Amino acid sequence: MIHKILIANRGEIAVRVMRTARKLGIKTVAVYSQVDADSLHVTMADEAWCIGEVELSETYLNIPKILEVAKQTDCDAIHPGYGFLAENPLFATACEEAGFIFIGPRAEAMRIMGNKIEARAFVKKINIPMTEGVTGTNEELKRTAHRIGFPVLLKAAAGGGGKGMRIVYEENELAEAIESTSRQAKAYFGDETVYIEKFIEEPRHIEVQILGDNFGNVIHLYERECSIQRRYQKIIEESPSPTLTPEVREKMGAAAVAIGKAIGYNNAGTIEFLVDKDLNYYFLEMNTRIQVEHPVTEMVTGIDLVEEQIQVASGHILRLQPEDVRQHGHAIECRIYAEDPAGNFQPSPGKMTFYKEPDIPGIRIDTGITANTEIKSSFDPMICKLVMWGKDRHEASLNMLLALDDYVIHGIRTNITYLIKLLQSEAFQSNTITTKFCDEHTAALCGEIIRDKNRFPAHVPMIGYLMFTLRRNLKSNPGCCEKPNLWETTGYWRNQMSIRLQYEGDEITVNLPGYSESHYLFEIKGDQYHATPLAFSPNRIDFTVDHHNYFAWISEDGENLANVSIGGHIFRLRRHDILAESVFASGFDTHGHDSNHVTSPMPGKVISIRVKAGDEVKKGEALLIIEAMKMENQIISPREAVVKCINVSVSDRVESSTILVEFEDLY
Repeated sequence: MIHKILIANRGEIAVRVMRTARKLGIKTVAVYSQVDADSLHVTMADEAWCIGEVELSETYLNIPKILEVAKQTDCDAIHPGYGFLAENPLFATACEEAGFIFIGPRAEAMRIMGNKIEARAFVKKINIPMTEGVTGTNEELKRTAHRIGFPVLLKAAAGGGGKGMRIVYEENELAEAIESTSRQAKAYFGDETVYIEKFIEEPRHIEVQILGDNFGNVIHLYERECSIQRRYQKIIEESPSPTLTPEVREKMGAAAVAIGKAIGYNNAGTIEFLVDKDLNYYFLEMNTRIQVEHPVTEMVTGIDLVEEQIQVASGHILRLQPEDVRQHGHAIECRIYAEDPAGNFQPSPGKMTFYKEPDIPGIRIDTGITANTEIKSSFDPMICKLVMWGKDRHEASLNMLLALDDYVIHGIRTNITYLIKLLQSEAFQSNTITTKFCDEHTAALCGEIIRDKNRFPAHVPMIGYLMFTLRRNLKSNPGCCEKPNLWETTGYWRNQMSIRLQYEGDEITVNLPGYSESHYLFEIKGDQYHATPLAFSPNRIDFTVDHHNYFAWISEDGENLANVSIGGHIFRLRRHDILAESVFASGFDTHGHDSNHVTSPMPGKVISIRVKAGDEVKKGEALLIIEAMKMENQIISPREAVVKCINVSVSDRVESSTILVEFEDLY
C-alpha cells in the first residue's frame, strides 16, 4: 500500500483526498502558492511546501517543482485531484518516469480522451451515439459550420470543467466566438484548438461514473444528473437521475463501461452524455479524473471513490463487482460559489466578515476554507460543495433547503439564496429542467429574490441591528468587538435618542422614545415598535418585535458596514453615529458616483484592452476584459465620453479600487 501521497492540487479536493488518506493511515504532503497560505489544505496536511507566489505556471502547473517536493518529502505517490494537471498526460508520464505512482489513469487514455476531437473519433469507432461535429483550423470552422446547422456549440479541444464553451446561434456571431473561445482555450489549457458540434435543444447533462483497474476490469457506479448549470459549469448535481428510465439507465451504464474497456481505463473516470427530450443519449466527453460532483455517487452507493482510486493505483484488482454496486436513496449536491447571480454570476472574491456552516444531521460539506480564509480572485470561485441525502428526491431537496437556510456567509456575495429559489422552483420540483434552465430563469429567480426581500418588514433588521450594537460593549458582552459611538463620547444628554441609519442605501432616522436593558421602544417612519432582546452571542441576537420572534446573524467590516442575515435575506446597514475605523470610511458617500473614471469591480488580471487614449466610447461599450476566478469579465463604459488615459496594461493585476480608465467629456 502507498505510504505517502503528495496532492498536486489545492482547496476542497486536496482536503477531500487528505481525509481518505488519513482514514487509510497514509501521510500527505500539500503544495501551495503564497496566496494560499491561509487555506485549509495547507494546515490539514502532514507537511506543506510553498512552491511560489501566485502565478499558476509557477505553482500548481509547475511540474518540476511538484516532483522535486515529492522527492524531498519521500512520497511514493501523487494524486492530481481535478483541474490543473489532473488530465495532463505529460504530468502522468513525468510522475511515473520520476518513480512516483500516479493516482489516475494511463497517460495514453488521458491523451486520447483529454482532446475532445480525438475522443469523439475514438468513441465513434465503437458505435456509441454522438452528435454531428466539425473540426479543422479556425478558418475552416468559419467556412464549414453551416453544414450542421445553427445553433452550434463551440468547444475547446483540450477543455474541461465547463471552460471554453459557447453556444453560437447565428453565423454572423461565429468569427468573434471562435476568437474568444480560442483565447480562453489557450489561457486555461495551453491549447487554442477549438471545434464545433451540433447543439442539442432542451438537453439534459447526465454522466456515468466508472472505475477500472490494471487487469481489464471496468464497472460503473450509476449516473449523476448535472443539468443545472451556469456558464456551462454545474451548480447542482444529483443521483440517481430523476430523468432516466431503468432501460435507458442500463444502456448508458453499458455504453460507459464499453468506452472504459475499449481504452483500457484503470482508475476513476466519468463518461458524460447529453440526453434529449426523447431520452436519446449522445457521447459528450470523458473526464479522466475524479469529478467535482463525486460525493453524490458516494452518498447513494456508500463507496469511497478516492479510496478505490488509491487501491487501484497501488496495483490491486477491483474490489467491487457490478452486483456489489447499488443506489440507495437520493443525494443532491449544491456548489456554493462566491458570485453574484443577479450580476451575471460575476465573481465576488474578498474577505468574509462572518462564516457559519450549516449544522444539520447527515450533512456533508467538502470545502477548502475556514472562517479566516480569504476568497482569492486567482482561482475558481467555489467555496464548498454542500451534499444532502434523503430516502427519495423530495426528502433530499427538503434537507438541502434546510442546510442552505442555515448557511451564513457575510462580506462577499454568494449564490446561496439563488440556490434556494432554484430548488423551490416548480421546474426543479417537477424535473422539467434542461441545461438552459439558468439562462432562461435566472432573471425571474433574481427578481423573485428582490421582491421577497422588499416584502420583508424593513423595521425588523433595523431593530435587530440597533439592539445588537446598542447592547454591545466589552463588559456586558465579553468577546465582542468594541466600537465607540458618539453618544458614549458626548453623553446621552437628550431625552430621546435619535440615530441616523443607512439601510440598503437609504438614509433613515430612528428614534428611541424609551429604552432599558430589557425593553426598547423604536419609532421608524412614524410607526412605533416594542422590542425585547432575548439572547446575545458574538454574532447573533434573538429578539421579539411586537411579540413576534426573530433571530439575526450580524457582522461588520472595518468601514462599519453591517451585514444582517434574517428571514433568508442579507440586509446591509450602517450606523452613522459609530466612529469609522478609517478616514476613508468616515468620508464615504454611498450615493456618490464619479463617471470620470472606471474602477475594477473586483481583484483580477487584465487580459485585454479594447480602447486607447483619444477614443470616443459609447455607454455600454467594452473597455477592458478582467479575468477573475477563471472567468472573463467585460468592463464597460458608464457613459459617452473620450478616453483620457488608460492606467493599466495587459497582464497587470488590479484591485477593486484600481482606476482602470479615465474619461473626459466629448465636447
